[in-house]
Amino acid sequence: MIGKFASAFTRALLVALLMATPALFLPNVSTDAIHIVILFSLFASILVFIEYLSTYPSIIEFRYAAPFNRLRFLAIFFCVLTLSIIARGQYEPNALTSFLGSLGVVVGDWIDFPYSPVRLMVIMLPDNASPTLVLAVRTASGMAYLISMITLAVFFFYVRILGWPARNGAFNVWVNLPLFDPTAGGDVLPRLQRDGRLNIALGFLMPFLIPAVVQMMSDLINPIYLDDPMTLIWTISAWAFIPASLIMRGMAMGRVAEMIDENRRRAYAAAQAMQTV
Repeated sequence: MIGKFASAFTRALLVALLMATPALFLPNVSTDAIHIVILFSLFASILVFIEYLSTYPSIIEFRYAAPFNRLRFLAIFFCVLTLSIIARGQYEPNALTSFLGSLGVVVGDWIDFPYSPVRLMVIMLPDNASPTLVLAVRTASGMAYLISMITLAVFFFYVRILGWPARNGAFNVWVNLPLFDPTAGGDVLPRLQRDGRLNIALGFLMPFLIPAVVQMMSDLINPIYLDDPMTLIWTISAWAFIPASLIMRGMAMGRVAEMIDENRRRAYAAAQAMQTV
């Protein structure tokens, strides 16, 4: 019980640190913004603490299939941390902020080709956007997209090369997929395969669809202003992390479907062997 409490408390602290990272790095943060950050940090940390303290998960998927959630947390944490350091360089430049800023410029220019996600993020900006804001959005988008691609490559290595999640021992589908209802009807195998493909497709399309939808809706509602560094950090981080998380979920569900299919084939083969004896 003490170990579970310590594990849940540590995860809650890490989530609270993630939420507070931009406010900790950026100078001249307003009091209202600090209050909002504290509120969100408390809410997120309490949610994670309760989730990991309970015996059975209710929201978080693949809780007993490391390192799925650890990779997702590291991806969003490094994304927010990197963008926060780059944004701090606008006020207090140093060697680290200059290096990450230059790397972001190179990556952003490399990915900023016609119809790319980064190009769509730049096009989403209003016509009167300053060159400084355009450069900041391109740099942040490039770095965030690079981190998301690295995360997907690492998870693909775990799935296809290291045999995740079978390498971690027995895998309980119903505990690791609390949001998946096995009684919804039909065989679970084609449903897992369908949901996996759907998540992968949405993950690939969202970086292209989100800027287009925001640009189309800007005529009806107030557009998102990315002049504020904290707004820029969280907007770009969400734009890069949510699609990557969907693709990882799709890959994981496809892998679970493969494991179920393999177990069924072995069971059928064993049953046929028993009948022939």
